Amino acid sequence: MICSMTAFASGQLSDANWALAIEIRSYNSRHLDLVVRLPHGYRELENAVRQLVTDRLARGRVEIKVDIEDHAQNTELFVVDARRALAYRQALRQLAAVLDLDADFPLALVAGVDGVIAEAVQPPDADSCRPLLQACLGQALDELVAMRVQEGRFMADDLVQRLDFLETQTQRIEEASQNLLLCYQERLKQRIGTLTEGIIDLAPERLAQEAALLAERSDISEEIVRLQSHFQQFRELVRSPEPAGRKLNFLLQEMNRELNTLGSKTSKADVAHRVVDMKSELEKIREQVQNVE
Repeated sequence: MICSMTAFASGQLSDANWALAIEIRSYNSRHLDLVVRLPHGYRELENAVRQLVTDRLARGRVEIKVDIEDHAQNTELFVVDARRALAYRQALRQLAAVLDLDADFPLALVAGVDGVIAEAVQPPDADSCRPLLQACLGQALDELVAMRVQEGRFMADDLVQRLDFLETQTQRIEEASQNLLLCYQERLKQRIGTLTEGIIDLAPERLAQEAALLAERSDISEEIVRLQSHFQQFRELVRSPEPAGRKLNFLLQEMNRELNTLGSKTSKADVAHRVVDMKSELEKIREQVQNVE
């Protein structure tokens, strides 16, 4: 069954060291267009994210936002800039000597100097986060695919109903186009009679010959057969488990081409009206198919 390209999903997982939250949004696109947003320091995980997505999705613009919390780095680790502390202590002693003051001063005075004591900054261990990231992303992708499949079912039902309309109209056009030869014979006879006011009586053989030429030029049997073939292929693609958006688009182009030819050949008003209705319905199908993976 066809799938939609529009969906949203999220996933969250955590363990003793990591907490991950992932959001995925997908939209219409002619190709698979991935946008991956990872926190600073975790860019090396982007290829793993892209690979998991391309294994599951074929088309659509897919935006992935990953939030990562490193619980292992939440412990209070600090480093001391001993050189800066010694320099500051020496400066205090010099100042005490100049002012002839007691050189004793509290440790907190030196510790409070900017840069003497700083929080230790450790680069994130992105690789150790990879297994949890893959699991979390897989969870979000499962939800995303399920949503795309569910939306695809609704789209498939709508497309099949519209296709039923096209097939019904095609059948009625085929029925209305039966006995073209007799129709053109009668039409020619009436026109000649009107133009000549009954003075000229065209020979039956010549009348039949001219009518046959007109009927041959207006024969739409090939267009009808090709349309029916396209309808059948369209139904099969809608039920196919493989991505079918591009093939469905191509079939719609072919259907439109056949309808244009059919409309140019027919001279019957009721048939021409049906062709217009079919082209209008075909455009609605085309708009719907733009969202098919």
